[in-house]
Amino acid sequence: METRSAEEIEESTERLLSDLKAVVRDGEELLRAGAQELGERGMIARERLAAALETAKDTARKLQSQARISVQKTDQLIRENPYQSVGIAFGIGMLFGIMVNRR
Repeated sequence: METRSAEEIEESTERLLSDLKAVVRDGEELLRAGAQELGERGMIARERLAAALETAKDTARKLQSQARISVQKTDQLIRENPYQSVGIAFGIGMLFGIMVNRR
């Protein structure tokens, strides 16, 4: 199992949120553009897309909130235990260095 740093997690979460926002923005533009030329089937599809967009927006908000909380907790833990954090990082770095040099 791969462990990732708080920065990597935050970066990937930000990328995911950015992609999700782009999808929502594009979906909203499609809804606005196609509203005049839709038949009955199109209206049903439009309603489904609108529901999916709302779900995507909610998911984005939840992910953003969780990411902030995780980063704050990690920051707080490191600030409360700076020497332990440095020691753990050093130990992981040593193990990683040993493993890389073996190959």
